[in-house]
Amino acid sequence: MRQHMCLLAATAALPFLVQPGWANMVYVSNEKGNSVTVVDSKTMEVVKTIDVGQRPRGITISPDGKTVYVCASDDDTVEMIDTASGEVVGSLPSGPDPELFVLSPDGKRLYIANEDDNLVTVIDLESKSVLAEIPVGVEPEGMGVSPDGKTIVNTSETTNMAHFIDASTHEITDNVLVDSRPRFAEFKPDGSEVWVSAEIGGTVSVIDNKTRAITKKITFEIQGLRAEQIQPVGVAITSDGKKAYVALGPANRVAVVNTETYEVEKYILVGQRVWQLGFTPDGKSVISTNGLSNDITFIDTQTDEPIKSVTVGQLPWGVTVAPN
Repeated sequence: MRQHMCLLAATAALPFLVQPGWANMVYVSNEKGNSVTVVDSKTMEVVKTIDVGQRPRGITISPDGKTVYVCASDDDTVEMIDTASGEVVGSLPSGPDPELFVLSPDGKRLYIANEDDNLVTVIDLESKSVLAEIPVGVEPEGMGVSPDGKTIVNTSETTNMAHFIDASTHEITDNVLVDSRPRFAEFKPDGSEVWVSAEIGGTVSVIDNKTRAITKKITFEIQGLRAEQIQPVGVAITSDGKKAYVALGPANRVAVVNTETYEVEKYILVGQRVWQLGFTPDGKSVISTNGLSNDITFIDTQTDEPIKSVTVGQLPWGVTVAPN
C-alpha cells in the first residue's frame, strides 16, 4: 500500500504525464461536419466523434495531452475539449474568425490568426484572457512559433507576407514578401529556418531566421498535372530536421523534401484535396487530412509509402496527435 501511495504521489508531481487513455490519439477537425473525429493511431480505427462549434479548422493539443483546442471559425471562438471525457468543456475569447493557431512551446500561450480582422490574438491559457491583439497583414492565416518561443510568424494571404513578431513585446520586427497566398509557417526543430507555403504561388519559401532573408524557394512538378493544381498548404518537418512533408492540395499528394538539398525526393498519392499534416509521437507516421475524400492517410516515414486511409467526418481540415 505504501509503495502504491508513493507511486501516486510521484505521478501527481509530473505535470506533463499523459494518461494511457488518450496517448497517441489522433484528433481531426471536420470543417463541414462541425465535429472532431478521434482515431487511435495504433489501430488506425475511429474511436469517437465529438460535436463542436461551426466550421472547425485549426486544431492543436496541450503538451500534457489533456486539452485539445479547436478553432470554431464561424462561432468566433476557440473551443476546449477534455481528452479524458471527450467533451467540450469551455471556450476562449479568440477574436473574429479564428482559422489557424499555434501554442507556445511551454503551452502557456495561444497565438491565433483572425482572418477577418487582420489581427493575431494572444491568449493567456491560465487566465483564459486576451493578452494582446497584434495588427498584421490582410487575411492572416498561418501561424508558427520558434522552438525557443521567442519568435512568432504569421502569414497574411492577401498581403503575401510572413510577419516576424517578437513574443515578448508583441511587435512586428520583420516583414518578408513571399509568393501568392501564404498558408502555413513551420520552423525547423533547431529554429534556423522557417518554411512558408504559398498556395497560389505554388512554392515553399525557406527563410533564414537570423537574417530574415529567403534563402531558397522550393517548387513542385508532377507529371500529368497542371501547375495550378499543385497548391502547397500544410508543412511538417521531422524531429531530426532532415525531411519535410508538404501537403499539395488538389494535387492529392504529399511531397517529401530533403531539408539539406531542398530537393523533392518523392510525391506520395493520398486522398483528395490534402490540407494539413501531423506526426505521431514516435515519428514513424505522418498523417494527412484529405478534405474532399473525407479521410485521413497514415504515411510511413521510413518508406514514405501510404499505410492506410481512414474515413472521418465531412471535409477534414486539421490534425493533431496526443503525445505519449
